[in-house]
Order: sequence, then structure tokens, then C-alpha cells
Amino acid sequence: MRSIRSWPAATVLTLALALTVTGCGGDGTDGEGGTRAAGLPAEVADRLREHGLDPGAWLDGAWRDFDKDSWLREAQDFVNPVIRDLWGPERMTSAQPPEVARAPGDATGDEGVSDPEPRPVRAVEENRPYQRNAAPVGKVFFDGPEGAMVCSATVVEDPANPGKSNLVWTAGHCVHAGKDGGWYRNIAFVPAFNDQGRPPEQLAAAPAAEVAPYGVYWADWVSTSQEWITQGGPTGGAGAPYDYAVMRVKPREGARSLEESVGTALDIDFAAPPSREIGSLGAWGYPAAAPFNGAIMHKCLDRPGRLSLLPGTPTMHRIGCTMTGGSSGGGWFTARADGTTVLVSNTSIGPVNGGWLAGPRLDEGAQRLYREMSRRATP
Repeated sequence: MRSIRSWPAATVLTLALALTVTGCGGDGTDGEGGTRAAGLPAEVADRLREHGLDPGAWLDGAWRDFDKDSWLREAQDFVNPVIRDLWGPERMTSAQPPEVARAPGDATGDEGVSDPEPRPVRAVEENRPYQRNAAPVGKVFFDGPEGAMVCSATVVEDPANPGKSNLVWTAGHCVHAGKDGGWYRNIAFVPAFNDQGRPPEQLAAAPAAEVAPYGVYWADWVSTSQEWITQGGPTGGAGAPYDYAVMRVKPREGARSLEESVGTALDIDFAAPPSREIGSLGAWGYPAAAPFNGAIMHKCLDRPGRLSLLPGTPTMHRIGCTMTGGSSGGGWFTARADGTTVLVSNTSIGPVNGGWLAGPRLDEGAQRLYREMSRRATP
């Protein structure tokens, strides 16, 4: 089986080969190595106190309070204390996708840079086991005002820590509610979720090593674009072209990095050509809104076109794809001329009835955010 770094260009056209080879599987424990501290690290407790929040009360359930006065929203406000035993199979299965979608026909934008709406491309299931075929792809779980929620995400390289990355790429709306809200809570990442592709009703009784084969990795810092924080909304809004985020996760105590555990991480191309010059893009994720159930990894392949939502905002990539909510944040991949596979976007928005997906073009702003997160991850 080829490593993702040697994935040939032909694979982008056929989706015939596996996405990646992997390292050793995990033991199903969470990012605290199964020890799940009952208290909080001092720096986390201090950050809560700085915002007038009681650490003990937070652990006892105060995190459920999304009152405007207690919902932290600024970039520097992020805090994500580990809640013991929160993300078990039953709660993971019940999580719902955030509602970030556009109604049909309302995404015309500037016709000068918007291509015709693409034909729907049927999403197909990824080959199982996911550890062998798409190990860097996984699910992000988090809590918002409506309860447990879910998105998709990808393990990406860390320039400051080659081969030892703890960075994950996803959508901004999977970590922050945008202009009318703040940071979501209890954010955690599960690579290769539901490794054997079991139906949801079987997950509660499935072995932990199948539900979370590498473990549950809690985010200890997350960054998204300032444009998403100030302009993002329930249908993307003016923040949609900037709808991306980077998570730094905490590896299991005494264990290897996320990248070493999973066996690989994706490079990111911030200088990818315009949409119409890319021969093919593949999108991966876990669609959860009907007719999908959120338990099965899917993928789509299409030649991208352009989508402009508002004058003066960057053009987005758009592909035909029937994946629905829950696939948000999932990576979009293409192959360079040398055959290496790179991430060039992530799922952001699509029509409420499915048919196409749009993702941001990752520009200099996205690269600055990524480099800053890499510096944060440096020991």
C-alpha cells in the first residue's frame, strides 16, 4: 500500500487506491491516555478564572451555559478543558451537524466569477478499514447551544515539528459560531472514526478500538480566521470564504504525536492554482444529515469551478457532491505534478438539499494562521 506522499496523480481521477497507509492503531483511550484527570491543568483553570468562570462549576456542567455573557468569542479567549468520559460511543452517535448551508439558488454572487452550478456527484463510501485507507480523515465532536455536534477534519503536517504533528485542519464553523456566537466547547478529534464502518445502532456495543482506533484527541488550542469570527453566520455569510480552522490536539499521555500514531499527515498547498486550473479535487468526510447517518466515511471527486458569494470577497472552490451536513470541515485533496497529495481546501457550505459543496481558497491569510499554530505547537 502506498504512502499518501506517493499517491499518484491517477488516483485523484479514479479514487482507486487507498488514501494512506497507517501506523499502529490506538487503544481507544482519550487524549489524556485513559487517565482522564478529574481536575484541570493550572493554566486551563487560570484561563477560566480570567473570564470569571469557576473551574469546578465548569467541570460539573457549567459549560452547558451558552448565555451571551459567558460565551467566549475572541481569538485569544479559547479554552477547552477535558471533561471526563464525555465523548463515549452513544454521545458521539447522537451528535448532529451544525446548520451551515445555503438554500438553493441564493449563491449566485458575482456572475463574472461564478461558474454554472455543477451537476451532483454521488458520494461513495470509503473502503474499510479506514485505518488502512484514509487514516488522516476523522470526525470533530463539540458542544454548542443545541447540544452535541459533529464535523469532519484531517490530520495535517506541522512545519515546526516534521513527522510529529499534532495539528488538525477543519472548518471555522466547526469550532466557532461566527459573528453571533463564540467558541464551541469540548472540542475533540477522532481519526478514522468507526474504523469498520458499522451502522450507528451497532456503535454503542462496538469495541472502543473500532469506534476510536487511535483514541479521542482533545483540542488544547484552536485558531480560526478573524473574518469568520466577525462575519461568519448560519449560512456562511461574508465569512464563508474564510471558513477554515486549525486545531492543536493533545496526544495521549506519554504517547507519540498524533501524526506518529496515525502514520501520516497531509501537506497543505497555499499556492494551489485557481479552481479552473485544477484537474480534479477529492472531498472526504462523514456526512450526517439525511440521507446519511454520520457513521460512514464518504468521498466525492469532481473538477472544481468557481463560486463568488458576495462582491469583494474571495472566490471559493465548488464541486458537485451529494454529501450533506457533517462533512463540513472535511479535507479537499488534489495531486501535485510530482504525484504528492496535498490539502487545498475544506468543506464549508452547500445547498440544504445537497448536490454541491463549496470550500475556501487557502491563501496567505490561511497560511499565516497555520504557521502561527505551528509555532504554538513547538515545544
